[in-house]
Amino acid sequence: MSGSWSIGTLIALALLAANLPFANQRILALGPHRSTKSLGLRLGELVLLYFVVGAVGLAFENHSGQIAPQGWEFYAITATMFVTLAFPGFVYRYLMHRPH
Repeated sequence: MSGSWSIGTLIALALLAANLPFANQRILALGPHRSTKSLGLRLGELVLLYFVVGAVGLAFENHSGQIAPQGWEFYAITATMFVTLAFPGFVYRYLMHRPH
């Protein structure tokens, strides 16, 4: 697996995972269908999926070589990027005005 393929895969996975909580009414897209899902539950899913994508990225890095040590700055930036990737799903769920 080349480095560019793993980076592209990780970015696509992050985009999908960041928008998943806002795209459906199921808990983690697997649980029972709910009539409404609160914003707090969606944000909780977002945090959980951030760690799942981070674990996949760590596995890719481990597979390609030695894992580089990361400071708090790395996690602050990646969390900010993950929330930014979630913006289209948030806009679709809460800010788009749909006709009734």
